[in-house]
Amino acid sequence: MKEAIILADKKGSDVLKGTTLKVYHYIFKQGKPVGVHEVQRGLTLSSPSLALYHISKLLEAGLVREEGKGYIVDRVVFENMIRVRRTLIPFHTTYAIFFITTLLILLTYLRPSAITSTYVFSLIVNIAAILVSIYEAIKALKKI
Repeated sequence: MKEAIILADKKGSDVLKGTTLKVYHYIFKQGKPVGVHEVQRGLTLSSPSLALYHISKLLEAGLVREEGKGYIVDRVVFENMIRVRRTLIPFHTTYAIFFITTLLILLTYLRPSAITSTYVFSLIVNIAAILVSIYEAIKALKKI
């Protein structure tokens, strides 16, 4: 099931940096309530108090909430991402897929009998769009 990711507001995006972002992403990927010790072990943090510090920042920002014996993501705020279950896919991936599809159509169905400068130009533009989309998708993945 696909659903668009809510864009981070100013307060949420200020909090999601460094280790706090890693804690948030870890809790998000678990998909169930996660305890402080589990976060500490999962991210190999130096102490449970450090994990609790970052969880407290997320609680204060309203990004996670306490549920049962642990914490769960209350608000999804990854920018330019599409969520498929618990997996995040950069939105630019959809652009890359679109341009790859158009390139395949150009190379198979719309190929002229004689190569023209217009056809070559369309291939070059399409390939450039694919490369830019893939670059942006990889850049977004590295952020996470």
